[in-house]
Amino acid sequence: MDGVALDQAFAAAPESLSTVRRHVAEAARQLGCGGDDAADVVLAVDEALQNIIRHGYQGEPGEVGIRIEADGTRLIVTLTDSAPTVDPERVRPRDLDDLRPGGLGTRFMRDIMDEVAFLPPYSGTGNRLRMTKHIRGRG
Repeated sequence: MDGVALDQAFAAAPESLSTVRRHVAEAARQLGCGGDDAADVVLAVDEALQNIIRHGYQGEPGEVGIRIEADGTRLIVTLTDSAPTVDPERVRPRDLDDLRPGGLGTRFMRDIMDEVAFLPPYSGTGNRLRMTKHIRGRG
């Protein structure tokens, strides 16, 4: 099913994460994702949001826009924020052999989704992250 299932701004705060996860799961299922794929999308978005909250806004108040849409057989998730712009070259997944707390969120995002891309922000400031996943259908 093509179309937009979610296009909303949320507070970039830990208290918002459970609400966001619920909305993302519903949007992914609405656009044709099966249970496992919907759960993967929720995990990838949750990891991205935690990075935005922790590293982008550094605990300061902020907002993140989430758009989830389908285009043919692709589910497209776009996250936008107004945190200081990140250099995509500095966002690298940590090696799994490097055992220490934290730092695996970008690895999970890249492993779970078919594509993860840092794009130029719409307004010239902030950040825009696009993640895509092939929709395999319900199951």
